[in-house]
Amino acid sequence: MTSAMNYQSTLLRLLDERGYIHQLTDAEGLDALAQRQIVPGYIGFDPTAPSLHVGHLVSIMMLRQLQRAGHKPIVVMGGGTGKIGDPSFKDEARKLLTGDVIAHNVASIRRVFERFLTFGDGPTDAIMVDNAEWLDKLEYIPFLRDIGQHFSVNRMLSFDSVKLRLDREQSLSFLEFNYMILQAYDFLELSRRAGCRLQMGGSDQWGNIVNGVELSRRVDGTQVFGLTTPLLTNADGTKMGKTVGGAVWLNEDQLSNYDYWQFWRNTADADVPARLRLFTDLPLDEIARLSALSGSAINEAKIALANEATKLCRGEDAAQAAEATASATFAGGGVGAELPEFALPAEGIGLIDALVGIGFAASRGEAKRLIAGGGAKLDGESIKDDAHLIPGGAEVRISAGKKKHGVLRPV
Repeated sequence: MTSAMNYQSTLLRLLDERGYIHQLTDAEGLDALAQRQIVPGYIGFDPTAPSLHVGHLVSIMMLRQLQRAGHKPIVVMGGGTGKIGDPSFKDEARKLLTGDVIAHNVASIRRVFERFLTFGDGPTDAIMVDNAEWLDKLEYIPFLRDIGQHFSVNRMLSFDSVKLRLDREQSLSFLEFNYMILQAYDFLELSRRAGCRLQMGGSDQWGNIVNGVELSRRVDGTQVFGLTTPLLTNADGTKMGKTVGGAVWLNEDQLSNYDYWQFWRNTADADVPARLRLFTDLPLDEIARLSALSGSAINEAKIALANEATKLCRGEDAAQAAEATASATFAGGGVGAELPEFALPAEGIGLIDALVGIGFAASRGEAKRLIAGGGAKLDGESIKDDAHLIPGGAEVRISAGKKKHGVLRPV
């Protein structure tokens, strides 16, 4: 089954038409199950930071689509697995987090899901669980005896997530090596506790998901299913969500509404159709219309993408305010209310320090290169003197290139 027309269930047709499906453990079996019953499906999120980022968004949207198709999303917070950290395709071990940090991150991350999913006690309402509930209570010897016997080390070493690390002769600790066993056990436990029949995730999770599918079959004789999404890259081949300025965070306290909106507005032309399918709820016929736009008209599609994506994550008011700020800044040459700000001391500030301070350059060297290339502007005027002093006392609009704009406000 590779085409949407071959799927009989609303669930797989929806996921396929919008571009979420990369691999399925048993396409026909899952398609049949989704026609017979409500399918509880889960995705796990390890709380390695106080906010998730755009790299997690396709997984969140997949849970949203699961619910839209009449099934039950299960959000698993990795309060247990987060104490280890997923080694999949990582060059080195993650920094170990304390229990207090993990608890803080879990509480902070929870907020974003309430915007994408409907939680409650109904048959298709989403639920959120923390795998620390069962992982923290495991006893080592019984776990090895009852669960460890079902895993082949030879097979675990063959998965790309582990094999690539070892091929590069980069250390993989025994602690990290256990991660895939614990994730597989999560699936078994969720199958027992919540009748979960589907695990979804990115393509880098294929090995971990397959382990969980096989463990449930071997231990309980239960048929469960796995589904992965394609690796999301930009048209230029770079990983989606990685920018010069760092991660594109989903929480407002990590990234302003305006910067979040601008991330989507700055999508490359070639990436717009796929982003509209994956990250908005727009109907497919409207997406087809927007995707057919070319030349300067493509900006209509980019604004629609920015508005819809921001509305889902930050709310409609945030999307409207960000668009209004962009319009005032770009079309009217003014200063919008949502632009990033930086304090302008009474004695003034050097242009280099201002660019670094407002976040338009990651270092003084980067700021100097930006200035030398004519990309630094004050009130629309290009400044090529890296020793330029911005006088205090009056508000100044500062820009880096054509897409980054901010305000220096007197203190």
